[in-house]
Amino acid sequence: MRQRFEGAIAGIGSTSGVRVVVGRWDRSPLGSFADAMVAEADGRRVLLAPNQDVADFVAATYSFDEVRIEPLTVEGVTRWLVRSPSLRLDLELGHRTTLGRLLRAVPEAVGTSPAWCTVTDPVARVVMRGVRTRGSAGNGRREWYAATDHHVLRAATGSYAGVDLGALRPVRPEPGFGFSSTPARPSVTSLVTTVEVPG
Repeated sequence: MRQRFEGAIAGIGSTSGVRVVVGRWDRSPLGSFADAMVAEADGRRVLLAPNQDVADFVAATYSFDEVRIEPLTVEGVTRWLVRSPSLRLDLELGHRTTLGRLLRAVPEAVGTSPAWCTVTDPVARVVMRGVRTRGSAGNGRREWYAATDHHVLRAATGSYAGVDLGALRPVRPEPGFGFSSTPARPSVTSLVTTVEVPG
C-alpha cells in the first residue's frame, strides 16, 4: 500500500550543533500536520510529533532515540513560525534556487511520481551530497522523495529545550534520521513523499 504526503520540509543547522528538519504536510493520510526531527549536538535523535498516529507512522519510517508527543504548529509562507513546547523557530525563506527553477519546469504528474524519483536518484546523489530520492529506512518500507521546488533559508533564530540555537549554519554532520538527508545548505524543499507500507 502506497501513502502520499504533500508538503514541504525545512532543514537547518546551527552554531549550537543542533540540527532540525521540520515537516509541514498539507495533505496526507494522517490529515494536515507538522512534525520536527531534531538531532542534538551529541547526535541524539528526537522526534517531535503532534499526536500518537503521527508519532507511530514517522517512528516506523525513520530512526530516533526518543519520541515526544506535543502540540506543534507551523504558520506563515515566506516566514515560518514553528512552535511547540520544546522547539521555537523563526525561519525566513530566501530566493528560489536554480534547482527550484528546474524542478518547477517538470510537469507535476511526472515530477511527483515514484518512477521519476527512480530516474533522478543517481543525479541527486552527485549534485547534493547525502540526498536520495528513493530508498528505505528499514521496517520493510520503501520511500520516494519527489521535490517540486527549492528555496534557500535566509535566516533562522530560535531555541530548543529552552536553549538558544545560535546562528544559522549548514546541516552538518548529517542527522541520520533515515536513508536520505536534507541538503547541507539550509533550505526549504517542497515535495511529494510516497511511502510504501507492507500489506
